[in-house]
Amino acid sequence: MSEYSTGRTQYWYNTETGQVETSKEKSSWTHLLGPYPTREAAEHALENAERRNEAWDAEDEDWRR
Repeated sequence: MSEYSTGRTQYWYNTETGQVETSKEKSSWTHLLGPYPTREAAEHALENAERRNEAWDAEDEDWRR
């Protein structure tokens, strides 16, 4: 569902600039993570991605044993 149908703003984290963007100012998709429901969630995008990657790496390691 898009923000236009819900009336809620969505947020993206720009990996190139380190800034949070909304759909009105959104950059190229090649540098964006999201969408996120809040600005705060988007601000922590890299931290959350790192935690997920670490968890997946641990699962892969357990699977290989």
